[in-house]
Amino acid sequence: MPLIPSAPLPVASLLARVRACTLCAEHLPLGPRPVLQLDPAARILIAAQAPGRKVHQTGIPFNDASGDRLRAWLGITRAQFYDPRLFAIVPVGLCYPGRGVSGDLPPRPECARRWRAPLLQPLTQLQLTLVIGRYALSYHLPQERTGLTAAVQNWRQHGPDTVVLPHSSPSNNRWLGRNKWFEQEFIPSLRTRVAQALRGIY
Repeated sequence: MPLIPSAPLPVASLLARVRACTLCAEHLPLGPRPVLQLDPAARILIAAQAPGRKVHQTGIPFNDASGDRLRAWLGITRAQFYDPRLFAIVPVGLCYPGRGVSGDLPPRPECARRWRAPLLQPLTQLQLTLVIGRYALSYHLPQERTGLTAAVQNWRQHGPDTVVLPHSSPSNNRWLGRNKWFEQEFIPSLRTRVAQALRGIY
């Protein structure tokens, strides 16, 4: 596959290249199927980790129980979530990485190295970035070395344009049970920031 040129590609051409990518094919048990949502008009970036098996099957980002919970956290409808003019959904790893001993494997590192910067470059209208999970945290906030829980707790310190979230997967139910402050204090603040970012759009 040819290298991406230094000049930005038109978004349609970029997405066509991304969706044809086979860079990690030999490491992907179900084969490559990049799953993302991108439009230069997007106001909010959802920077997650990698698609799960169900998302791989449907090709629709967050089309699973974790997506239902995430939309509830954000206080938005499914139609709003899948409007690319509102939300860009660009995980660190674009393809399902397979299953490990204790859950899905980490995102393939080759993916972010090749595609992340070109995919984020067109997003010039962003008002808010939602960083979901520890692999996305490592990419977007490498200076945050206290761990995911502390990074979520420090939501007031990340500035007005970045929020760190735990993964919304049902496998995180135990974490949510131990951290009652998340739904009691964090979620109302998160919904306010989402509404502010989308003000005037819906």
